Amino acid sequence: MKSFAKEDPFKILFFDNHLLVADKKAGLLTQPNETSEENLQDLLKKWVKEKCKKPGGVFLHCVHRLDKPVSGIVVFARTSKALSRLNEQLRAKSWHRIYMAIVEGTIEKEKQRVVHGLLHGEHKAEVVLLQHPLAKRAELVVSVVERGKRATLVSIELHTGRYHQIRAQMSALGHPIVGDQKYGSKISSGRILLHQAELELVHPVSKEKMLFHSKVPFSLQEVAE
Repeated sequence: MKSFAKEDPFKILFFDNHLLVADKKAGLLTQPNETSEENLQDLLKKWVKEKCKKPGGVFLHCVHRLDKPVSGIVVFARTSKALSRLNEQLRAKSWHRIYMAIVEGTIEKEKQRVVHGLLHGEHKAEVVLLQHPLAKRAELVVSVVERGKRATLVSIELHTGRYHQIRAQMSALGHPIVGDQKYGSKISSGRILLHQAELELVHPVSKEKMLFHSKVPFSLQEVAE
């Protein structure tokens, strides 16, 4: 798969009248916030407006979000019907999402299912017991891909999409994501080494099953001693 040009903050993976799937670079907001900082959604609206030569406004709504420091696949709906149907798929947990990450330390288990309770705190998620009255269930499956001397490359299958879920749960396991100082990483890196690499969904109109891939922009060699 072709890599990003140095100046490109995104790549288009798929585009039709109902759906836009993009590959986001790390360091770019997914959606606008209270600042005037550049974000993927506004950049893509501009891209659609120019590509389709639309004289008016552009309907483009993010179906799910990646944290600013995280890279990878992001899905946008181009119509309200598509948005409604994609949201239904998310609620039904029918999307198949795979993230790749480099985490600190050596994970011994080849594969493990991880379930926690999560609370959405002030710009941070807190892992708590599932029995906590305000906790939301957070579930993922972690598989070891490659082990290094001080870090492990893992594949993470996301079963629920909670705020900062992967970052908080890996930290709770004692294996924070490299570069994620907010969640306890001690290894410095230019970014958080977390990337959404694979996403499978059903097209909201054609009902075709669609599988998207994004090249992982880091390797275990980056944290080799």
